[in-house]
Amino acid sequence: MRPAKHLTIKSLLGKPVRTVVLMLLTALLGLTVFGGSMTVSSLRSGLGSLESRLGADVMVVPYSAATQKKFENIILQGSTGYFYMDKKYMNEIAELESVGDISAQFYLASASSSCCSIPVQIIGFDPETDFTITPWIKKSGGGKLGTYDVVVGNDLNAFVGDTLTFYGTEVKVAAKLDKTGTSFDTTVFTNADTIKELIRSSLELKMNDFGDVDPDRVVSTVLINAADGHSAEEVANDINLHVKRVKAYATKDMISGVSESLSGVSDVIGVLIGVVWVLGAVILLLAFTMSANERKKEFAVLRVLGASRGKLASMVLKEALLTGLTGGAVGTLIGLAAMLGFNGLIEESLGLPFLLPSVGVTAAYMLGALALTVLTGALAAAVSAFRISRLDTGVILRGDN
Repeated sequence: MRPAKHLTIKSLLGKPVRTVVLMLLTALLGLTVFGGSMTVSSLRSGLGSLESRLGADVMVVPYSAATQKKFENIILQGSTGYFYMDKKYMNEIAELESVGDISAQFYLASASSSCCSIPVQIIGFDPETDFTITPWIKKSGGGKLGTYDVVVGNDLNAFVGDTLTFYGTEVKVAAKLDKTGTSFDTTVFTNADTIKELIRSSLELKMNDFGDVDPDRVVSTVLINAADGHSAEEVANDINLHVKRVKAYATKDMISGVSESLSGVSDVIGVLIGVVWVLGAVILLLAFTMSANERKKEFAVLRVLGASRGKLASMVLKEALLTGLTGGAVGTLIGLAAMLGFNGLIEESLGLPFLLPSVGVTAAYMLGALALTVLTGALAAAVSAFRISRLDTGVILRGDN
């Protein structure tokens, strides 16, 4: 008799349809488990990236923008736009005892440029006081920005050394940021002096409806860290109570809606994974049971030839392991290709921050999905293996089965 492993391979090759069906089932199981786990992990990474990129305890915007939700669309959803308030409000805020670090940002929606097929958001910041964007730029290898220098988001088709034109003004790409999985991946950053010049250029060209705006006397948002001994909620309440015509938000409250949406999507994906796993396990169990019934005479002949009950059961388990390993590997690889190739489309479809995990985490998810797939197939086959171990060879060979 040939070695058991040869019998196992011969059995799989001898029934190609059955083998392919089992592999397809395990591939679907592996794809679902891996793809679902990666999606949830990427959403959580994206939310964490958004929290770190906001980088402040409190954000203050013009009250007119707050009532129309403009700032949330720009900050959280990547919409282009602008809004301004008089710089005097920032000075009033800075005098409050609960306020610690404070810095202003300026927003400008660009006209199309060579880097982009659509308008992009331009954000200006003050390098002297900034504590949110500057660390991010340094982490990506960028240095101090000079006049007409910009930093581009990871998804924009521009690279260090390129020259871009916004509102007839040429700027130079000084750095390109790492991937964040947020709207900042399609944003251009520059210092306050440069963006003020861009605002003036757009005013001269009458390409934006600013109204009566003096770039030197306005800001779009004010970012604040709470002073020692004060919470973000205290700072927000303090500002809303004492400073008129502005609205202050604790940033964690701003992203609560995103967090809730993420939780809802994660729950749906978790249910989907569970349903597919249960259905896959049931179908695999039925498939192995039907296969065992069809192969009773084959097993009986092997028993007569000297194969022990344990060896027959072992052969069935090995078949399950091989099909599960092959199918699971194919499924996880397809899932990986889909995540790498369509992560932008997934992010756009979900409307949530989406950042793929690191290579190490991705590899761990692949191994986990593969292990679960193989284990599910092995457990389903174990039932058939138990039945095989109880076969009455004489009855089967007489045809009374």
